[in-house]
Amino acid sequence: MRTLAFVAVLACILTAPVARAEEDEAARAKRWHELAHLIFNGPQPVNLPGWITIDAPTRALDAALVPVTLTVADNRQVKSLYLVVDENPSPVAAHILFGPAADPHTITMRIRVDQYTDLHAVVETQDGRLISTARFIKAAGGCSAPGSEAPELALKSAGKMKLRFSNQPGAAHAELLIKHPNFNGMQMDQATRFYTPARYIKSIDVAYNGQRVFHLDADISMASDPAIGFGFKSDGTGTLAVQAEDTAHATWHQDFPIQPHGT
Repeated sequence: MRTLAFVAVLACILTAPVARAEEDEAARAKRWHELAHLIFNGPQPVNLPGWITIDAPTRALDAALVPVTLTVADNRQVKSLYLVVDENPSPVAAHILFGPAADPHTITMRIRVDQYTDLHAVVETQDGRLISTARFIKAAGGCSAPGSEAPELALKSAGKMKLRFSNQPGAAHAELLIKHPNFNGMQMDQATRFYTPARYIKSIDVAYNGQRVFHLDADISMASDPAIGFGFKSDGTGTLAVQAEDTAHATWHQDFPIQPHGT
């Protein structure tokens, strides 16, 4: 017969993971509460199911290159969008302000994740409300992971751009790729053993036929060689103009002609 002491020990073992999970969840909630007050400094985000969803891997294959898709249910009411990686050293990965040529229904990007964390997406509506959702992701070490090239080589091609798009009148979608190592100051040069000074893309502006699609403010949580997927209101022809600037005040501009119904 099992003794009461044995049963008590077994109960402790079985309940420990549950208690730890509850403690972790409470700590993450506290972290988000503190962050939200710092970021928004006013009305706080409200979690409303169905407004916005985050699609990201449960466990990232590469913490330095984590794909994230944000989908908004009612894109007519969206003014801007925030992506926050709660436990990263600089949590706000991106703030996207949409313009009249934007279709903010779906945004994709790649980010760095430093440790197990909640991701928060926050929609700012045209009438000033803040609506949020969260997703937990298992990843670690993405902020300090070294690049694949020596720093001086990686910067030689900085600013080169590519644009892939599908274009149907009124329903166009594009993916912008910008070559840039996005050094965040936490990566060690494997040859010199010194940390590479921070230098990363801080802003991206996209316009369609002279009308803003979006302005994006970025930080060190954005992955190297940023890739931004976005929708825009297209009449089937015209030009997408892109301008990017990094923290060293280098700027790059490129115009991409849009072929009718092209891909």
